[in-house]
Amino acid sequence: MSPTVDAEKEEVSATGIGGDGNSFPVGVNLGSTRTVIAHPSEHGSGLQTSRTLTCLARYEDPLTGEEKYLYGEEAAMEYPDKVEYMLRSGLPEGDQTELATQFFEAVIDSHDIPEQSAVVYATPTIDNPEGLENLSQVIEASAIGDQLVESYPESLTGAIPAIGDGLEALQEIFVTLNMGSTNLEMSAYRRGEQLVPFTTGAVTGNEVDRAIANLVEEETQGRVNIDTNTAREYKEAHGDYDEFEPFTDIIQQPGGGTHEFTIERSVMDALDDYLDDVVEEFANQFLPKLANKHMRAYQLALDKPVVLTGGMACIPGIVEAFEERASEELGREITATAPDRADLAATVGAQRIAAELGKQR
Repeated sequence: MSPTVDAEKEEVSATGIGGDGNSFPVGVNLGSTRTVIAHPSEHGSGLQTSRTLTCLARYEDPLTGEEKYLYGEEAAMEYPDKVEYMLRSGLPEGDQTELATQFFEAVIDSHDIPEQSAVVYATPTIDNPEGLENLSQVIEASAIGDQLVESYPESLTGAIPAIGDGLEALQEIFVTLNMGSTNLEMSAYRRGEQLVPFTTGAVTGNEVDRAIANLVEEETQGRVNIDTNTAREYKEAHGDYDEFEPFTDIIQQPGGGTHEFTIERSVMDALDDYLDDVVEEFANQFLPKLANKHMRAYQLALDKPVVLTGGMACIPGIVEAFEERASEELGREITATAPDRADLAATVGAQRIAAELGKQR
């Protein structure tokens, strides 16, 4: 039996989450940084969500010499030098598929999800048929989803909670930016149809983490070196486009003693560069392609708020900062919105679809 996977669990209020009494609808987002699962709570009054880092670490049992594994936050904390993120490219590749399957089995074992469940999982918009097939194998090989297993684009499922309490997004025309760890994805949707999908791996949350690590070393004049996991923690804990405040941390010195340092610029300098790059890709790469192929959809979509989803959309103030910079770049007013919990949105949206599909079975 797989070890228990530590996960952050919480209940969120939701509508339309249940099936028809015969189905148990489950949403899954096996992400490059975090895996999120959503399903009806045991009390039936809301949606239970859990998220954990998509990683594992191998170690040797000191008594038997057998190879063993830790998963999620426990693996990242205890073995930062050996931890493996199986979907760093966005999808499982080669040997990573077996490890991702093992990881997902351990996650499922930590949840009380019946085999007779309806599962919808979110997929990244990446031109990688083999990787998408590998992801499908990971989900379908699990002990859940006997009723159905379906996939929908993450940029669509992530937008669903931002547009309404149900599945209103499937009847709308809008543009969405999925601001993830591994890729920046942009798409227009016309009543559920994906138009002009655009993906770049050059503007990502992971790149922000690397930039923060480099800038911290520069800001502290070489006295502090942090890894990208620490940089990600700085970003998530302190990044704020509205009210950033300098913060202090302490590290152990190699020769003994500690060194206290204050970060004033590194986090927000990296985030500002990131958002400038997002706006550049949006205004000068994605929108011209959309206008060229679907002018009417382009016109209708830009009269509505652009939907920001993905982990980077959780940074406070990023919606307003995007509006301001995109409006200036395009020379017209651009409005934007994001779901209340952008880090959970793709999974919550997938779960709503699973609930509807379960009713139709």
